[in-house]
Amino acid sequence: MDVAEKWEEAFFSFDLPETRQAALRTAIVLGPGGGVMTPYLNLVKFGLGGAQGSGKQMFSWIHVEDLFQIVLFLQERDDLSGVFNCAAPTPVHNRELMKILRTELNMPVGLPAPKWMLEMGSILIRTETELVLKSRWVIPDRLEQEGFQFRFNTLDKTIKDILQQNKSAGVFG
Repeated sequence: MDVAEKWEEAFFSFDLPETRQAALRTAIVLGPGGGVMTPYLNLVKFGLGGAQGSGKQMFSWIHVEDLFQIVLFLQERDDLSGVFNCAAPTPVHNRELMKILRTELNMPVGLPAPKWMLEMGSILIRTETELVLKSRWVIPDRLEQEGFQFRFNTLDKTIKDILQQNKSAGVFG
């Protein structure tokens, strides 16, 4: 969050009277064909689709198509500037994320991944456990107040769409 705030401070520090400035705070983008979905789907596929850490951390997300539509919406609305939270209006707990993935992949059980296990795994794949263990609870109040309507406003609808697109493209899912 500190990095985003410093970036926004620098971004808006310029006096550009002829230029509209809009900063997009983007949640984790979910879409077909890879990205963050690949490790999540693989965890579930191999029976490791239980809660990660406590499972209570919040997961804010957005479907890639809704993110694209937000960009078009802001491009058309030249009266809008400033900061916009680009996240679906319904963040979920990690436990719910994993349950939805298991349900959609017909995997009734998933072993949980305690913090110590995630820390070991993060060393192997050279990433930070913070990406999984830190809560992110972002609501797109301003976008909704300005009339933007999300096509993918729930996680189960989003996951179903992604898996259907993966299936149509011959990608795991």
